[in-house]
Amino acid sequence: MPVRLLRFLAGHYYHLYNRGVNYEAIFFSPDNYTYLLRLLKKRLVCYPMAVIAYCLMPNHYHFLVKLEQDDTLPQLMRGLFGAYVQALNRQQSRQGPLFQGRFRAIMVDEDAYLTHLARYIHANPVVAGLVATPEAWAYSNYQEVVGLRAGTLCDDTLVPGYFPTGQAYREFVEDYVAERREVAGLERYLLV
Repeated sequence: MPVRLLRFLAGHYYHLYNRGVNYEAIFFSPDNYTYLLRLLKKRLVCYPMAVIAYCLMPNHYHFLVKLEQDDTLPQLMRGLFGAYVQALNRQQSRQGPLFQGRFRAIMVDEDAYLTHLARYIHANPVVAGLVATPEAWAYSNYQEVVGLRAGTLCDDTLVPGYFPTGQAYREFVEDYVAERREVAGLERYLLV
C-alpha cells in the first residue's frame, strides 16, 4: 500500500471512516456493534484520544476524534479493526477483507467544519432512513452528547465547548435533518 501522507498529530481533530467491501454489511447483529465499541474502549487505554462523535452504520462507520498523542492512530485503527474482522469472520464463517482498504482520514481544521461534521455523523442514520430521529439509533454517541444517556465514548468538545446545552446541539442536528428531508423531497424535480 502507498505511504499515507497525512500526519496524525496530537491536539488535532480527524474524521475517520470506511465502508464494507462492495458496500456490503460490516455489522450483522447488535452484538457486532457493541463488540466493536468494547474493543475501542480497551484500546483507548494504550492509544488515548477523545471521541467527539461516532456512528456505526450497517455498512460503514464514522469517527470524529481528537488525538492526544502523535502518530498513534494508525496502530489503534489497525489493531481495532484487525481484531474486529478476525472475530467477525469466525462468527460469520467468512474469509477475506471486510473493508474497502484501510481507513480514510481527513484532518478537521476549522470550527465550522467540526460542528457540521459532528451533526452529519449523528444525523447519518436518519438521512439513511434507518430511524426517524438521531436518538433512536443506539450505535452512535448522540444520546451522550445531548444528555440522554451516560457513556464513556464522549467528551465535552461539543457541549459545552461549542453549544451551551445538549438541547442547543439537538436543535442544530434537527435543523440539518429537516433540511436534508426538504432537499430529498425536491430531488424528483432535478434534472440529473
